[in-house]
Amino acid sequence: MATLRELKGRIGSVASSEKITGAMKMISSAKMHRAEGDLRRLLPFRQQIENIIGNLLSADAEFSSPLTAERDVKSAAIVVFGSDDGLCGAYNINIFKDLLGVIANFRQKYGTSPRLTVIAVGRKMFKACSKLRLPGVTVEAAPGVDSKSTGAEVKAFTLGLEQRFLDGEFDKVDLLYMNFQSVSRQRVKCDPLLPVSADTFTTEGVTALCRPYIFEPDAATIFVSVLPMFLLAVMQEIFTENRASEQAARIMAMQSANDNAKKLLDQLRLEYNKLRQAAITTELLDIVGGQIRD
Repeated sequence: MATLRELKGRIGSVASSEKITGAMKMISSAKMHRAEGDLRRLLPFRQQIENIIGNLLSADAEFSSPLTAERDVKSAAIVVFGSDDGLCGAYNINIFKDLLGVIANFRQKYGTSPRLTVIAVGRKMFKACSKLRLPGVTVEAAPGVDSKSTGAEVKAFTLGLEQRFLDGEFDKVDLLYMNFQSVSRQRVKCDPLLPVSADTFTTEGVTALCRPYIFEPDAATIFVSVLPMFLLAVMQEIFTENRASEQAARIMAMQSANDNAKKLLDQLRLEYNKLRQAAITTELLDIVGGQIRD
C-alpha cells in the first residue's frame, strides 16, 4: 500500500502533467488557427487559377502540355504526408494504414510489374514507411521538405516532382494526405497530381463561372504557363492542410491526455485523503487509549 509521501509525490507529478498537456493543447490550437488562416488565403488563388483554366478549356482551341500527357504506367510515385513530431495520437498510423490500401489498389489496377516509389514527407511518416517490405516498392524521404516547410521549399519540391515526371522517371504521381475539415474531423484523401486531367477543371463549380474571353497571346500559350501555377497551388494547399490536420490531431490527443490526468488526479487525491484520515484516526485512538491506561 502506498504511503502518504508516495501519494503526495504522485499527485504532484500528475498535476504537472496536467499543466503541461494543457499548455501543449493551447500551443497546438494557436498553430492550427494559423494554418486555417493560411488555407483561407490560399483558397481564392487556387479558385482563380481553376477558373482561368476552365475558361481556357471552354475556348475553341487545342491544348497540349507535357504535364497532361498520359502514359502507360511503368513507374509511379505516391507522396504521403505525415508529421515530424509525435504526441498527435493515431495521426500517422491512420495515414499509413490508408497508404497500404492505396498500394493494394494500385497493384490491383496496374499489376505487379510497375515500380512504385513512396515519397514520405515528415520524419515520423518516413520512419513508418521505411518498414515497408513489399516487392517493387521503394521508400525515400522527400528531398528538401518536411511538414513545416516554407513556400520556397514547397515550390522547389513541386518543381522536382514535375521534372521527374517530364524525364519519364514517374508516369503517375499521387498525393496521400489528411484533409482538414474541422478540429474534430479529418479524413485521409488520395488525389492525383500528375498527369493533370482535364476532368479537374470541368466540374460544375468551375465551368459555371466560365465566361467568354479574348486571350492574349493565345489560349494554348497561357494554358502551358498557368498549369504549373495550378500544381504549385495544389501542393501548397496540401502542405497547409497537413499542418492544420496535424495540430488538430495533437489538440485532441492533448485533450484526451488532460482529461485522463484530471481523472487520475481526482482518484489519487481521494486515496490520499482516505489514507490521511485513517492515519489521523489511528493517532487519535492511540492518544485516547493512552489516556485510558493512565
